[in-house]
Amino acid sequence: MKIYTKTGDAGETGLFAGGRIRKDDARIEAYGTVDELNAAIGLARSEPLPLEVEQTLQRVQSELFSVGAELATPEPDKHGTALVGDDAVALLEQAIDSLERGLPPLKNFILPAGSRGATLLHLARGVCRRAERRVVTLANSPGVDVSFRIIRYLNRLGDYLFVAARFANAEAKQPETKWEKPAS
Repeated sequence: MKIYTKTGDAGETGLFAGGRIRKDDARIEAYGTVDELNAAIGLARSEPLPLEVEQTLQRVQSELFSVGAELATPEPDKHGTALVGDDAVALLEQAIDSLERGLPPLKNFILPAGSRGATLLHLARGVCRRAERRVVTLANSPGVDVSFRIIRYLNRLGDYLFVAARFANAEAKQPETKWEKPAS
């Protein structure tokens, strides 16, 4: 199978279960941003990260691929692409709780900085929040049905990536950079 088909040269793309839509449609924005998030996590994983973070991120990348497939499919339940459930949210919550046990309580806003791996996790968090916003936009589009479990999953993943970045900095013995309010 060739990677190029030329069927998208006029600004449209095919959906998983058939049909074509414009490439600037809210659905394409949503699953395209999830794909970008997956790549950002892959970039973060190219750096040394704590083992428990690495293992969670590997699972998350597979889950994000499934989220993208669901978003690319009108009527995902009918076509069997609704694959990421509440159990994935629960696993993220458990991972957050586990990492937070090794961190001091957060008393200030912190800047996305520190080790390269932690900073890339912060970057992935920013992309995750954008993906979440794109999915919310899609969910609020007339005639479109998006499961709120995807929004819950992306919301929790953003939380996880923040905590994972803090944990990566702690493991690398990198101090957190506190936000300082500018003088008025």
